[in-house]
Amino acid sequence: MIRYLRNLSSTEQVAALFILVFGVLALASIWQLVTSLRERRHEHHGPERDAYLARLQDNTRLLQTTWTMVVVFWIGWALGNQAATVLFAFVSFFALREFITLSPTHRGDHRGLILVFFVVLPVQYWLVSSRHFDLFTVFIPVYVFLAVPVVSALGDDPQRFLERNAKLQWGIMVCVFGMSHVPALLLLEFPRRPDRGAFLVFFLVAVVQTCMLAQHLLARRWPRTPQAPNISQSFNWATWLVGVALGGVLGALLSGITPFNAAQGLGMALIACISGSLGHLVMKALKRDRGITSWGAQGLSVTGASGLLDRVDALCFAAPIFFHSVRWIFHL
Repeated sequence: MIRYLRNLSSTEQVAALFILVFGVLALASIWQLVTSLRERRHEHHGPERDAYLARLQDNTRLLQTTWTMVVVFWIGWALGNQAATVLFAFVSFFALREFITLSPTHRGDHRGLILVFFVVLPVQYWLVSSRHFDLFTVFIPVYVFLAVPVVSALGDDPQRFLERNAKLQWGIMVCVFGMSHVPALLLLEFPRRPDRGAFLVFFLVAVVQTCMLAQHLLARRWPRTPQAPNISQSFNWATWLVGVALGGVLGALLSGITPFNAAQGLGMALIACISGSLGHLVMKALKRDRGITSWGAQGLSVTGASGLLDRVDALCFAAPIFFHSVRWIFHL
């Protein structure tokens, strides 16, 4: 079987991986549906059963998040690198729109918002598609971070100026800068192992999502004292370490489809899992600051999903660190 897979072309190998992942997700969805239908037949209500139903609902959300991420990446891969870049640009657009919608703005911010949505975001993804990697990594942190406050100042609205600009800059960093590094992985070229970009994206999504799922499910199964109870009731160091470790092991197992050896795969997976899971915690803190539980207003986001940013926030933090680590290791 291994020999057969190695003899396949890169495109056929990626297709086989997606077939495997879709199969696993389909089985998990069927099991979740059967469990949910079985529980709904019982008319008895009580604290224990209500808690169990709440866990089922959380598991359903996690499964939906995984489906969303896999489908998005499959569409991106199927359409090709340039089309994938455009697809992720739309993901950034809607994620940033969610962030800004739930962050109060003033009339003086309108110019800055127009600049961000219709100039900064397209330019950032154009730099990615044209492989200007050195410029695209500093375009937002340097040039945009200087331009946005200037444009806001020209709006002649000094009220809470620092706070308003900090919110906008933070949204740009997470939703545009962070997400733009995912399609950038597709465009990396390795001299000895060509056409590995799609495998890098698959690797990144697989290890980060495995870490997040393991951490959440273990925290639900064996609850412990939360490390930051005012931000997250499920985050504690014990389950976090287990989730990161499982993501690292998966990274070592998946190293054969990437340019990494087993040790590099383990190290890169640990980097991605640590940055992604801690980034997810940071985004939870931002939601608590806004007094919401989901980036979708009333559980329904502006995209029609239950919080698009909730589904990609860990990836927005993991992708830049993973991307630059890959370039540093392989001198790309």
